[in-house]
Amino acid sequence: MTPLRFVALGDSLTEGVGDPVGDTWRGWAELLAGGLAPDGAPAGFTNLAVSGAQTRDVLERQTPAALELSPDVVSVVIGVNDTLRYTFDIHAVAARLDKVYAAFRAQGAVLLTACLPDPGSMLRLPGSLARPLARRQRAVNTVVHALSERYGAVHLHAAEGGWVTDRAMWSADRLHPGERGHRQLALHFHALLAQAGVATGSAPAAEPEFPPPTRSASLWWLATAGTGWVARRCTDLLPQLLTLAASEVRHKARGTSARLDLTASHAVASALAALTPADQPDPA
Repeated sequence: MTPLRFVALGDSLTEGVGDPVGDTWRGWAELLAGGLAPDGAPAGFTNLAVSGAQTRDVLERQTPAALELSPDVVSVVIGVNDTLRYTFDIHAVAARLDKVYAAFRAQGAVLLTACLPDPGSMLRLPGSLARPLARRQRAVNTVVHALSERYGAVHLHAAEGGWVTDRAMWSADRLHPGERGHRQLALHFHALLAQAGVATGSAPAAEPEFPPPTRSASLWWLATAGTGWVARRCTDLLPQLLTLAASEVRHKARGTSARLDLTASHAVASALAALTPADQPDPA
């Protein structure tokens, strides 16, 4: 019997940042892989996720490599890095995700997707800075919701709920889950896959295997690797973000903030409407 093959695509979240094991990252996808098949026939697992990846990277680099592996289950969790770039374009994000989802469903793979919290709130940015990022992440989540339904994906609603505000779920940088948070993601995906009859192994344990990092270790990480991680992803956004923040302040002063939300909603609707209609895949 051919072992079940699971391939994970995405960015640092799926790479496992925040859940260190030795000198490498583990993360929710690897934890999930351990529970997809019975112990006697473990699932084959390949993690193609790369820190900093955007939807373009998933479409142009990760997807071709994954298709060659002919996965039975494939996860595509991506989009946060797109919102942190000055080049953010919801039309491009929608078009790329549509192509990625379609390619895997055409192969008959079970597709896993998720909507995610916005980085501005996770970083506790001031309101005028956080709102533009929140609006972008809502746009990405809306697209992911719509396309997940279109392609019959197993979709995890991870953008809100108790886990988002529970500090114990998150690592020192506040953008990536810690081990406990990664385990929660794996558990929720496992439950959805078990309900669909795909996951037949034991669910990942909810309790962490390792003690959480000490406060001093967390502060050291933030002062070294963490600061560099955020800087590399936000430097090109900062000038535009300041402009967006100024616009937020002006609209708030005039009482016209709703216009910004309406404009964003229209952009999402336009992006989805621009996609070429396709036959609805069989979600089974």
